[in-house]
Amino acid sequence: MPESLQLTSLTKRYGQGAPVISDLNHTFAPGTATGLVGPNGSGKTTLLRLLSAVAYPTSGHVLFGPLDVHAHPYEYLRHVGQVYANAELPEHLTAVELLEWILRERDDWENNGASRINDLLDRVHLDERRHNLIGTYSSGMIQKTQLAAAFVVQPHVLLLDEPFRGLDTEATAAALDLVEGFRAEGGLLLIASHTRTLLDRFCDSIMDLTTQQAAG
Repeated sequence: MPESLQLTSLTKRYGQGAPVISDLNHTFAPGTATGLVGPNGSGKTTLLRLLSAVAYPTSGHVLFGPLDVHAHPYEYLRHVGQVYANAELPEHLTAVELLEWILRERDDWENNGASRINDLLDRVHLDERRHNLIGTYSSGMIQKTQLAAAFVVQPHVLLLDEPFRGLDTEATAAALDLVEGFRAEGGLLLIASHTRTLLDRFCDSIMDLTTQQAAG
């Protein structure tokens, strides 16, 4: 059964500065898409880093169902697909090799791994250069590779930070189809983007990190 993500009194402070995230309580339900908005420095990326167990809270908790995300990160992350802003992917691998490595690390290669990889790379319109080294890719091609990597693990939770950056119109439409299908099938999606019109198109609610309030 799909699980919710629950934030309880979540606070994140860097050094002695003011909290970037302050006493945040919220539940993200399966089958919903939440857009994260706010100016630079408002905490969008920080919240996604907390939800992906890359950063640890100063206080409070993130729960995935009954599981404490930061106490059991490996178990939790098996359910998560991610797209990072300004990601650095291994330049010595091709897109196909990267996705295969991800599936093998998750012991999921035998579950039609090769066909899943090719299908997703087709869907994000990464052409024959999928067999070239990532070090030769444009920013848009890197973004397509990230999107395919996030979906190939068949996640229950998607955490996307500026996933449309660098994509042309065709690739953006393909990415929207993927995330809308994921949400419709019961997936839990959080997405940070400066493109508010795209968020309004498919998100159930928008969380403004300036006020740390969500509105439908």
